Amino acid sequence: QVQLVESGGGLVQAGGSLSLSCSFSGRTWDGYWVGWFRQAPGKEREFVAAIGAGGATTRYADSVKGRFIISGDNAKTSVYLQLTSLKPEDTAGYYCAAAPQAMPLSRIVKGGMDFWGKGTLVTVSS
Repeated sequence: QVQLVESGGGLVQAGGSLSLSCSFSGRTWDGYWVGWFRQAPGKEREFVAAIGAGGATTRYADSVKGRFIISGDNAKTSVYLQLTSLKPEDTAGYYCAAAPQAMPLSRIVKGGMDFWGKGTLVTVSS
């Protein structure tokens, strides 16, 4: 059983940066897609970024491309999301999720993940 715990959220001014962490327990993220998703109040959950193939493959939503960076540690116990040039519209609960590497990316970006964390809140003030 994979357990995911997010940390690093907080309040930041527009233009600022934050770094989110997703810690794995139960097993490493080797052999898994790991994705970050977010959900703002009153809105549907949306894909933000994903990492797979041991870190060799990454994908980003167009809305965050060039501003957010997803990465993982060599021990495969944590995945990070670096958020830069933050905008008020980035305000949301950010969730880490995982699915076996065999899952097609098309399903990953739609939120077809097997394991989810409880999320961490990011608030960007204008």
